[in-house]
Amino acid sequence: MEWAFDGGRPCLDLVNTLRNRYAPEGVEMLTSPEKLAEWLSLAGLTDGQVPVTEEDLENAKWLREAVNRLVTTQPARPDVDLVNKTADEPLPNAHLHLAGGELRRTAPTPRNPVAAALARIATDVVELVTSPVDVRVCAAEDCGLRFADASPRRTRQWCSMSRCGNRAKARAHYARTRG
Repeated sequence: MEWAFDGGRPCLDLVNTLRNRYAPEGVEMLTSPEKLAEWLSLAGLTDGQVPVTEEDLENAKWLREAVNRLVTTQPARPDVDLVNKTADEPLPNAHLHLAGGELRRTAPTPRNPVAAALARIATDVVELVTSPVDVRVCAAEDCGLRFADASPRRTRQWCSMSRCGNRAKARAHYARTRG
């Protein structure tokens, strides 16, 4: 299975790393620290491959499930606390550097790039759940990805028109013509 970045928000893209939630057992995409490192890089949350530990992987999965519950069910204190604790990870700040009489901005270097990436995801979920954007589950019966619906009428049905929307429309057309 390929990574999907159709959630419209980094926090929802993380939630979508557990696929087929509609089935009794979903398909876990974050199967190793290396897979988390790959996802973080592709999601644009880290620069290249960063060292990821088993603890980082577990923290990402805990955050993922807390985010999923926050956007799909009644909020619970443990999930709110986990998101807040994760968001409290200090993010690196840029610094000034004086070189040859010129001021330059130095790129920030986090102490733990994985924790910093998870803090960005936690901050993203805070912004999402306090905004007017609706979170939906893809209407395709074989999908289940979560996505942010910021469409004008809040009527978006599919995580991606190119994937699920086209398949659903093709099935409906086939059913009408075979009908």
